[in-house]
Amino acid sequence: MKFSTKEDIEAPAEFVFAELSDFDGFERLARSRGAQVRRLDRLPAPGKGMSWELSFRWRGRERSLVADLTTYDRPRDIRFDATSTGFDLTLAIGLQALSPRRTRIAVALELTPKTLASRILMQSVKLGKSRLERKFETRVRMMAEEIEFRRESRAG
Repeated sequence: MKFSTKEDIEAPAEFVFAELSDFDGFERLARSRGAQVRRLDRLPAPGKGMSWELSFRWRGRERSLVADLTTYDRPRDIRFDATSTGFDLTLAIGLQALSPRRTRIAVALELTPKTLASRILMQSVKLGKSRLERKFETRVRMMAEEIEFRRESRAG
């Protein structure tokens, strides 16, 4: 199952990429929402090869996954590949500079079931796919608005 959306952001591509590369900030955010996050690599700066182990509650059960940063092409592409017990996930973020002050962000999330149980779960999720697509689009839009707000607050 794949979800994808695009948003335009009133900020330069380099700024947007830097905001999306604030991995320490994303770790803090995940922890504040109850997830346990453990960094698996020892890279001194953001880049390909970063890796995390995450544990969290979802749908009443404890879940865990390992996420690897597989593409880090400043200021254009970021890609994470993650695996859990039942699913493989891919999150791809692409940036396109529309002007010196405007950037289009394209976000795609793909879930691939690995087990029979996850395939059955995926079938029930497909019944509500349009609602999940709207939720995904709303989250990406909120993230874009937050990046614009940060840009505005730093600019003046």
